[in-house]
Amino acid sequence: MSALLTSRQAEELHKSLIAYLSACNYPYAAKALRAELNLPDTTFDAPTCKKYEGLLEKKWTSVVRLQKKIMDLESKANQLQHELDSATPTSLAARKNHDPSTWLPRAPARHTLQSHKNPVTCVAFHPVFSSLASGSEDCSIKIWDYELGELERTLKSHTKAVLDIDYGGPRGNTLLASCSSDLTIKLWDPADEYKNIRTLPGHDHSVSSVRFIPSGAAGAPLSGNLLASASRDKTIRIWDVTTGYCLRTLRGHADWVRALAPSPDGRWLLSTSSDQSARMWDLGQPDSNALKQTFAAHEHVVECCAFAPASTYPHLAALAGLKKAPPASSSAEYLATGGREKVIRIFAINGICFKTLTGHDNWVRALVFHPGGKYLLSCADDKTIRCWDLAQEGKCVRVIEAGDHFVSCLRWAPSVWKDALPSSGDGLQVNGNGTAANGVGAKGKEDGAGSKEVIRCLVACGSVDLNVRVFSA
Repeated sequence: MSALLTSRQAEELHKSLIAYLSACNYPYAAKALRAELNLPDTTFDAPTCKKYEGLLEKKWTSVVRLQKKIMDLESKANQLQHELDSATPTSLAARKNHDPSTWLPRAPARHTLQSHKNPVTCVAFHPVFSSLASGSEDCSIKIWDYELGELERTLKSHTKAVLDIDYGGPRGNTLLASCSSDLTIKLWDPADEYKNIRTLPGHDHSVSSVRFIPSGAAGAPLSGNLLASASRDKTIRIWDVTTGYCLRTLRGHADWVRALAPSPDGRWLLSTSSDQSARMWDLGQPDSNALKQTFAAHEHVVECCAFAPASTYPHLAALAGLKKAPPASSSAEYLATGGREKVIRIFAINGICFKTLTGHDNWVRALVFHPGGKYLLSCADDKTIRCWDLAQEGKCVRVIEAGDHFVSCLRWAPSVWKDALPSSGDGLQVNGNGTAANGVGAKGKEDGAGSKEVIRCLVACGSVDLNVRVFSA
């Protein structure tokens, strides 16, 4: 003992032991220890005993807390070492310069937004303003300013859990759509203080997903009058948001339709279902011929899906064993799906699964392709967001602890599209209104019409722990 503790430390420990035994009503043990240590009443009286009472417990709990902290720090060090081992000169340079085309989110979150009273089910970014919407099982939708990390307003109209939300709509008139277990879809007007301008009834069961269908208009890829919805009634409905009419109903799934993802040009629609399949629909065809392809590699409920943007084609073509990538003009060559098998599957348009990404320990709940094309991001009920490097054969290069409970939803802020303008001096691109685009680097790519895509380094996720988290450069 003398080799570990100084004489003073040993004396403190002995007195703490005696005080502990006395407080626990072990007088004989305390007396025996005092006699063994030769501590008479004059040296260790009642006030001294009171002084040392509880000290042993405090020291013990402090040690346990420190041990946990050490374990957490060791885990974080291992994670950082893993990232370092996986790093390439390109990724290190990107981190230093915040190159938007290769930027990845990193813990801790810039903002943790708290106000919901029940689990968060969905999030969506406004395509222009610094607004973030979140939906919850508490039946409400909350609008946040993600720059300030503040709650702007709460929307209440749904009578049951809000299951999904999406921004879109006619050009120059962005709307927010929401769907719920109350069987309805609601449209909200951000320009009119988020007034509920229309309610779309028609589904016979919970409406689990809503997505605006892009029109593909040059420089405004998010604009369009059509809205797609998926439901537990096994159908997909296409709505005209201007009139509120249901234009068509797509049938083919044998169970609950879980999620939707339209292609960037609005021609194709991807859906996933509890029937363990994903399906791709050609919206340019009549209902009887709309089903283009069925993807049936999953063996459990398929929770989420995403079309791969053209920027991913070189990496995915290499993964698929092709020597030449498909043309960037094609809007639907590859797609990813995830679900309750805890894996992510990447498919070619012909229905062949050519890559399976494993690593999550629980249900995969959402997928997002990095606009730069190099990465795929996923979130899951294992409380993490994972980043998969498509240029390294789908290797997981980052794991982000993104919640204290299941991470239920994930969104990347839509890129800003504008006519090519000279960038401002600080490296941020200038929007049409003269303001710098929040969280945006100057690097982007142009479409055929000369409009420039500027990637926003901005990601949000929601969790069953009631919080919405925002990650930014």
